[in-house]
Amino acid sequence: MPSRRELTREIDRSPSGPKIAAFFDVDRTLLAGFSAVGFMKEKFANEGMSFSNVMEAAAGTFRFGAKRTSFPTFLEETSTNLIGLTEEELLEKGERVFAKHLVADIYPESMALVKAHQERGHHVAIVSSATHFQIDALARELGIEHVLCTELEFEDGKFTGKVERPACWQEGKSEAASSFAAAHDVDLSQSYFYSDSHDDLALLDLVGKPRLVNPDQELARVGARRGWPVYEFSSRGRPSAREIAGLAGSLASLGPAAMVGLPAALASGSLRKGADLMLSTYAELTTDLTGVSLNVEGEEHLWSHRPAVFIFNHQSGLDSILMAKLTRRDVVGVAKKELESTPIVGALMKAAGVVFVDRGDRRKAIEAMKPAVDAMRKGLSVVVAPEGTRSATRKLGKFKKGAFHMAMAAGVPIVPVVLKNALDALPRKGIVIRPTTVDVVVHPPIPTTDWKPEQLDERIAAIEALYEETLG
Repeated sequence: MPSRRELTREIDRSPSGPKIAAFFDVDRTLLAGFSAVGFMKEKFANEGMSFSNVMEAAAGTFRFGAKRTSFPTFLEETSTNLIGLTEEELLEKGERVFAKHLVADIYPESMALVKAHQERGHHVAIVSSATHFQIDALARELGIEHVLCTELEFEDGKFTGKVERPACWQEGKSEAASSFAAAHDVDLSQSYFYSDSHDDLALLDLVGKPRLVNPDQELARVGARRGWPVYEFSSRGRPSAREIAGLAGSLASLGPAAMVGLPAALASGSLRKGADLMLSTYAELTTDLTGVSLNVEGEEHLWSHRPAVFIFNHQSGLDSILMAKLTRRDVVGVAKKELESTPIVGALMKAAGVVFVDRGDRRKAIEAMKPAVDAMRKGLSVVVAPEGTRSATRKLGKFKKGAFHMAMAAGVPIVPVVLKNALDALPRKGIVIRPTTVDVVVHPPIPTTDWKPEQLDERIAAIEALYEETLG
């Protein structure tokens, strides 16, 4: 994956201000693959589809592919199961499908492009043939204010089964963008459109800066003749052979890491020293083999005040490995009770002194924290994710109080570690780690010796705000 600086260099040097717009298509441009597949998966999983439903959808798809019917008619023929639903129900369905099936498919490269345009003060808009309930959640996730899309017809608050004409497809997209430009005083000759499909040629011709993202064959041929820039994104979708090899190497490196840690434990007579060396070695091998590197701001704060409670925002299954790479030694982790029984990993975590917490039982959770407090009084630090679990999206979850109670009880500082884009390397429910530079910000230690219990909510809120600001 190219660095953000390389990817956005042209945008970073472009004129700033709202006279310029950046329009983004959705499928294979912002998202890997096709968003409709996520909705089909959800329908099959929750409702099933009768044989007649399947045949109707297949027939409608065939007629559209053979150009025997229009795009709005195609949508109507394949949306009959939604007739009678309210707009609120459709949007709720869209939110659910996005969190469950689509959020992990957002291209990090496209996110970087969106953010670069936003930072230049450009208008940013999604322009898609899909409907609001399919793409509004994506727009919110990316902080995109404007959505130009196909509109559904509602009567008495319920979907009638009809699509409003013209649909936002082919010339309809260029018409929607033209209307948007007129309403917002946008200069289309300086504006951008990112798309993968030859169906979008009308709008690509309309803007001054067409940009092709994973273009289909026909669009690639047109783009080559006209000299249009091309982006090929591969950080989502089917992993490469190299990425699969990296995953295999990561799993295989558990053995060598243990073989490094065992002699260290025997030689020093300290299981702690062996566990430290094993975990740091495993973290180094995993990141090296999978192509993950760290760009750390404030690294000195990892060492300036120990022991401490190192807190981090929990985005990805890779977070624990990244924190092991950052903190390296003299630390214990706090993890959910369920991981204790995980084959191999659970045993390794026990050997490393991880404190397991039953999140469903507050009394047991408080009792389980006592070993962590005792460890800090003996000079060890604690690493914990105060959100308690990974979020389905990049949005920061509500911080629980356990980490802060521990710091107060042990009289040690809180060190906030912000993992800005760990999801780029390993999205939620992902298996293969993708080559990525993960940006990390380590904030200065926050003393807790003068904290009082009645101030805790206010103190935590201030640290949450610090994370929100750093994450942007």
